[in-house]
Amino acid sequence: MKKFLGILVTLVLLYILTSIIGDNFLSAYNQEQLLKRTALYGLLAIGVSFVIITGGIDLSIGSVVCLVGCGVPWLITQHQWPPVMAVIAAFLVAMMIGLWHGFLITKVKLQPFVVTLCGLLMYRGATRGFTEDKTQGFGITHSELRELATGKLQLTEQFGLPVPFLLLLIAGAFAWIFLNKTVWGRYLFALGNNEEAARLSGIHTDRMVTLSYVICSSLAALGGLLFILDGNSAQPSDFGNFYELYAIAAAVLGGCSLRGGSGTVIGVVIGAAVMQVLKNMINLADWLKSHLEFLVVGGVLLVAVIADELVKRRVRK
Repeated sequence: MKKFLGILVTLVLLYILTSIIGDNFLSAYNQEQLLKRTALYGLLAIGVSFVIITGGIDLSIGSVVCLVGCGVPWLITQHQWPPVMAVIAAFLVAMMIGLWHGFLITKVKLQPFVVTLCGLLMYRGATRGFTEDKTQGFGITHSELRELATGKLQLTEQFGLPVPFLLLLIAGAFAWIFLNKTVWGRYLFALGNNEEAARLSGIHTDRMVTLSYVICSSLAALGGLLFILDGNSAQPSDFGNFYELYAIAAAVLGGCSLRGGSGTVIGVVIGAAVMQVLKNMINLADWLKSHLEFLVVGGVLLVAVIADELVKRRVRK
């Protein structure tokens, strides 16, 4: 509980502040949209948290979102693939990307920053190539498939839980069980704390690193699929831009140390919620301009990281 208590208090205070300055913040529609956006970015944040726990980083998440988000409608509408086959193909490609990252990092011994930075450029470039840089979407077709992102579980006449939020709860539950109740989860934390010691203790560190990148890319693919199903339109040149930064920021806010070895799924989800409430506040507040979004988000993230570092120093003393 102590690991994510600080970010939980931050979320509550930010929520109260936004409800005061934003007239429409508490409306049923806005709350539904807030939950949906938290879910979409939360899935990406959970994925990157696995990598960060091992001491790595993945900068290619936004480009994987673009690859899947543009690739699935491209296969379905332009090449008449059955939706199920297109989705399966997208996830297989995402898993292969994770395996490729793991291979380059563990066998070729390249730095995760370099590998995933190259991936950020390559996957978006490939998407712009095979789509000929044309906007992709489903138009008015495949409404049943789009229910995965646009549907909701109606709780009252005015309010319903978005399906993506339910998917976030399921993914979060599996991630929590994996990290806290399985031996592989303990291996990931051990790897992040001290890779050499983990290797000497008999842990197959290369396999665990590769697994973390496969999980990250797979959840990025799920996020990309939900993003395109929700928005129904994607431009390869900018779809998914900066999504990796929001995911990393949510993970760090949620307690994942960039040095590796620590992090909680609940904290990461709360971190994603903080990011979305903050964005919502910027959009609703008259005295804040929307083009200042990155300035505000970056400042909040910097303050959170500094505070986290000061607390850790105090604890060590």
